[in-house]
Amino acid sequence: MTGKEQTPLERLIRRRIRRAGGISVADYMRLCLTHPEHGYYTTRQPLGESGDFITAPEASQIFGELIGIWTIACWQSLGRPARLHLLELGPGRGLLMADLLRAARAAPDFLKALRVHLVEVSAHLRTEQRRRLEPLAASLHWHDDLPPPEAMKGGPVLVIANEFFDALPVHHFERTAAGWRERLVVEDANGALAFAATGQPLPEAALPRWARNLPVGSMIEISPQRAGFARRIAALLRRNGGAALIIDYGHVSPGPGETLQALHRHRQVSVFHHPGESDLTAHVDFAALAEAMVGLRIPPVLEQGAFLLGLGLRERLQILLANADEAQADRLLRGAERIAGMEHMGGLFKVLCAHTPDMPTPPPFAMS
Repeated sequence: MTGKEQTPLERLIRRRIRRAGGISVADYMRLCLTHPEHGYYTTRQPLGESGDFITAPEASQIFGELIGIWTIACWQSLGRPARLHLLELGPGRGLLMADLLRAARAAPDFLKALRVHLVEVSAHLRTEQRRRLEPLAASLHWHDDLPPPEAMKGGPVLVIANEFFDALPVHHFERTAAGWRERLVVEDANGALAFAATGQPLPEAALPRWARNLPVGSMIEISPQRAGFARRIAALLRRNGGAALIIDYGHVSPGPGETLQALHRHRQVSVFHHPGESDLTAHVDFAALAEAMVGLRIPPVLEQGAFLLGLGLRERLQILLANADEAQADRLLRGAERIAGMEHMGGLFKVLCAHTPDMPTPPPFAMS
């Protein structure tokens, strides 16, 4: 890529690489996604047909409605407290929360108890969230980061994280003849951005048990930031009581390999394509998240399709189809297939539930 074609963020990244000899994959992801002036999430609206990717709430209103049913069931199992904090991480355009709140109109006492908290770093998305949600909720609060437990007093907490953890940075490590070394983003001999296993050795204590016997040439992804976020969620729930629902694409059992990928205008591209203008994500290691959430009960992880069907997707779809015209019915059916079909999000995406020991396991995990 010539100088004229480089994005402002790429020029900044290259300067850092030249000073340090390379930057970690995690630092590269962090800069690309959240740099205050040039980051992907801080400078644009990435969601929907006009953006770069579509999430489950974008594909079907039923997704958020069923999450609403899940939150009401949790509130009921917690004893119908007079105050309930509902915290969504990375709420996008606010569609999930809007559909959740509309579904919750059937439970006015739940809505009365609700305090909605949204963790969002994008000013563009906050504006759209505010416009969409202010008519639906009396108590809305925005945060740049996970609020500390003392900021959410007076009631239990329910945490919703849909496609949040996949965007948190990962580190790459490669097993070389000299041991495990961190993989860095560097400039190659032709001046192009590339990967090279030239970083610091991985301490033995930080190497996952499952990776200890992997052969030379193997590559693993580790995300201390994801684990740290999971630990903070667990601390919040241990302090206040409640449950967390984490929905993302990834794997239940850990293993070797790299999963870092980039999307630009609904098309998969190189991870070095227009830094700051393409979305970067990596598969979530659900086993690592579960291990980090100490003190909570974690039932077996479900595939998204099984989770939605267990909450009544078929029944909700039939109700909506009964009052739909032909075009609406087609959209509803295609949306339901997209979020629950095993060849689509239903099989690729997984759902982890974590709750305090004094709380009954929420549906549909209690039935799995």
